Amino acid sequence: MEKSAHKIIELTSAKAQVKEWQAAGLKVVFTNGCFDLIHLGHVDYLEKARLLGDKLVIGLNSDDSVSRFKGPERPLQDQNSRARVLAAMQFVDGVVIFNEDTPLALISALIPDILVKGSDYLTENIVGADVVKKAGGVVKTIDFVPGYSTTRIVEKIKKS
Repeated sequence: MEKSAHKIIELTSAKAQVKEWQAAGLKVVFTNGCFDLIHLGHVDYLEKARLLGDKLVIGLNSDDSVSRFKGPERPLQDQNSRARVLAAMQFVDGVVIFNEDTPLALISALIPDILVKGSDYLTENIVGADVVKKAGGVVKTIDFVPGYSTTRIVEKIKKS
């Protein structure tokens, strides 16, 4: 097994791991997304998210959930490939694939200390914010690096 592959975990294992980290006094940060084509914007965002706490867990949209809201041509890479790329990042501590349209069930199961999304979201509109706040956690947003998006990269490739 590749070293990073052990970071790709099922929900039950993720729940136990988060509880263990929290019992040890570590702050667990959670974010989610498709992470279809990793680019500078993703790396910057995830690195900043990790700096907010001690451990970073990513909820990764499954192939089916990506297709439902991004369209039939997406994802460009399958969920296992996307999960391995994320897990290989030194500042990522866990990747959990979820199939629902939103990560609410995953957030409700994990109860992270810090929930993070991009600053294109209003804090009060972030899925799971109420769950995290009710448990005493915080919700934060991170600014994106301007000019970087998977959609923009795909459009550029199609034009060339």
